[in-house]
This record gives sequence, C-alpha cells and structure tokens, in this order.
Amino acid sequence: MTSPDPDGLLAEQLLRLTRRVHRIQKRHLERRELGVTPAQSRLLRTLAHYGSPPRMADLAERLEVVPRAVTTLVDGLEASGKVRRVPDPSNRRVTRIELTDEGHETLREVRGARRSAAEEILAPLTEKERAVLGVLLDTLVDSEAARPC
Repeated sequence: MTSPDPDGLLAEQLLRLTRRVHRIQKRHLERRELGVTPAQSRLLRTLAHYGSPPRMADLAERLEVVPRAVTTLVDGLEASGKVRRVPDPSNRRVTRIELTDEGHETLREVRGARRSAAEEILAPLTEKERAVLGVLLDTLVDSEAARPC
C-alpha cells in the first residue's frame, strides 16, 4: 500500500487554483466588455512597466514568449486602438510599441477587473488568512527569483 503524496496533492491544488483564477479573471474582463483577451491584458500591463516604449523583442523576453506571439497580440491591440507602433528615434529599423490614450484607459479597466476577480477569489478568507496567504505567496515568488535557472 502506498502512502499519500502530500506534495502531489498540493501541486494539484495549485494547478486547480491557477485555472480558477484564470477563469474568474477572464469572466471579469468579459463583463467589462473591454475587447481584450487575458493575454492582451498581460501585454498592456507589461507595457505599463516600461519607462519608454519597448521593442517587440523586449516584450517577448519579458513575457517569456516567442516574438511571433507578441506580434499577434500587438496586431490585435493596434487594430483596436490600444497600442501603436512608433519608430525608434535612434534606429529607423527598430519599431517600438506604446500605449495610446485608449490603451491607458483600458489598462485602468483591466486593473479594476483584476481587483474584482481577486476580491471574488479571496472572499472566503478572513483578514488573518489573507495575510498568511500573502506571506506564503511572497515566499514562493521570491524563492523563484533567488534560484538560478
């Protein structure tokens, strides 16, 4: 008879929670009728972290995706007026991506949708449980950054 695998159960719980978070965030985005997918919202959030418009390659690296995936996301966001391609002032062969005014407004709405989703997910927890969860999540996130690849 084999003993229970507590790490296996924990891994399954984490995967189920990740899927639930994704579904709930997607639903909150759809309710606001923003016209962006979760992947596009991630690109918008990533763009907001740059001090100046990044290159597509920079976005691909930061998002940990292939450049072609970024091109597809940017194409969709550009068609809806949320981002625009701009020439690099120092190298005409380079194109940079920047948020438009509509993109900034969409980003504010995306952040609101994410907060609403987080409130829904965390609703069953007490304040004390939320604090403990925050510490545990910080530990897991910070341990990844400290570990070499």
